[in-house]
Amino acid sequence: MERVKKSIGKRFMGFQTKMYRKIKCKQGGEGYVDSGIKILMAVVIGALVLAGIYALWGDTIMPTLKTRIQDMFNYKG
Repeated sequence: MERVKKSIGKRFMGFQTKMYRKIKCKQGGEGYVDSGIKILMAVVIGALVLAGIYALWGDTIMPTLKTRIQDMFNYKG
């Protein structure tokens, strides 16, 4: 029984050591250029969305709102 416990213990410790080495020595990953490109993409997409909302607000919503307010104050009931 003791041999089985020792064998399992050694295998588990060996597995732990292998996993630690794989994680520690991993060469891949995200670099500064990748992060910079992601941030730049987010800024550009955000600017496009804001420009679209601003265009929609100025051309569609504001004239309608202006005429409704004028009609409300020019009410001749």
